[in-house]
Amino acid sequence: MLIGAHVSPAGGLPKAVERGCERDCHAIQIFNQSPRMWRPTVFPEEGIAAFREAMDSSQVDAVLIHAVYLLNCASEDEDIRAKTLTSLIQSLRVGQAIGASGVVLHPGSAKTGDPAAAVKRAGATIAEALAESEQCPLHLENTAGAGGTLGRSVDELAALLAAAGGDERLGLCLDSCHLFASGFDIRTVAGMDAVCAEIDAKIGIGRVGSLHLNDSQTPLGSNRDRHADIGAGELGEQGCAAFLSAPELQGLPCVLETPGEDRSGSGREQVRFARELHDRGVAERGGKRRGRKAER
Repeated sequence: MLIGAHVSPAGGLPKAVERGCERDCHAIQIFNQSPRMWRPTVFPEEGIAAFREAMDSSQVDAVLIHAVYLLNCASEDEDIRAKTLTSLIQSLRVGQAIGASGVVLHPGSAKTGDPAAAVKRAGATIAEALAESEQCPLHLENTAGAGGTLGRSVDELAALLAAAGGDERLGLCLDSCHLFASGFDIRTVAGMDAVCAEIDAKIGIGRVGSLHLNDSQTPLGSNRDRHADIGAGELGEQGCAAFLSAPELQGLPCVLETPGEDRSGSGREQVRFARELHDRGVAERGGKRRGRKAER
């Protein structure tokens, strides 16, 4: 498993690789534009080339782009959906340019509206973004379920994939905190294996393309998205180890989005601790490491 952290590309894309190496990452995740602005960032060709060179000469084997939180593919507001589409297309194009393993997207929110209609709107927006881009995969992230957010269950994720046309570039990003907050008890190996089995039966486990490792500040089924440092929340070390060691998920990029010391994000010690928990979990499972190798 390629374990790492979300890092900043401030100062240029190669800086993200540098920050990943400082944290002993084998995978990194970045925002490709300011999370507070709608306007997509256009990176110069020399910056993209420098990023690829930095990746090739580093220990970082995979990069993910996280689409910014302003996006809502399911919005009833046509202007919001139009802005979302523009930003998402640019994220996918940047992802292709830098060789990203995927763009991670929160599918959207129905807010107080009809969830089925929201799924249909989200699917149409996602399908259009895929049609206007080429190769980069798009990973729909499961959600904690608050505020009408879409993707809180395996059934809803399956509906979103179907509404978007089931394109082969479509996949999933599984977030451990969101799984737990939405009611999946993954604190044990049996609980995590049950999640993988449900995904395999309803979607296909091969659709999972990336992972987010976060502990949860809030209890099982709280529907609240509150990240905690790994091992310091309701999942605990055992739950994090169970998530990390699922045999079907080995080889995937897995990034931490934890608060970290002084709320400065996941640092070197957290990344290394995650790697220790992964190895502990695999050993407790009897050393099963089957899975897929991530490529960029």
